[in-house]
Amino acid sequence: MPYAVTHILVPLLAVALWRDYYLRKSDKRSFPLHYVLLAGLGGIIPDLDIALFWLLQLAGIDASVWSIHKTYLHSFIIPLIFLGIAGITHSLRFSALGKHKLKLSVIALMFVIGSFTHVSLDLLLGEPFSPFLPFHEQQLGFSFFSLLPEPVQGLFYPTLDAALLIVYLIYLEWKHKISDFI
Repeated sequence: MPYAVTHILVPLLAVALWRDYYLRKSDKRSFPLHYVLLAGLGGIIPDLDIALFWLLQLAGIDASVWSIHKTYLHSFIIPLIFLGIAGITHSLRFSALGKHKLKLSVIALMFVIGSFTHVSLDLLLGEPFSPFLPFHEQQLGFSFFSLLPEPVQGLFYPTLDAALLIVYLIYLEWKHKISDFI
């Protein structure tokens, strides 16, 4: 299964590219970079079940990480729940949050993108799991990395993390001139 860095960087890069190349300049003011960050953080939401595992361990409850991980939070139901929250908060016209005036509906949409890409990446690159829980227990997983030669397989996920991080840093320098802030 892809590591946390990949799960954060894929939605972060997707939303950053969409923001920088699809939105008009006037629309970018209403879509600050904070939303890009939230999409990246949304990419890690399905792995909050690992935090639950650690809490159970600290509470003295013996549970296997694999009995908790990749269950309900690794289901397409999570992006659907966030999509419902986005629809409700948009229709009720909830006000913006904080000094950056972030809209709850857009925050929820960023979590939709993040959690959806997480589950999709796990389907494509990870071991089989049940992405349609609680409605269906059918396990799916294509594990495309297993097509690589066996000696290379152990390096696939760290290399993917490193490559995505390098691409993102180059993109930030090229598009946003981050070296100006150092």
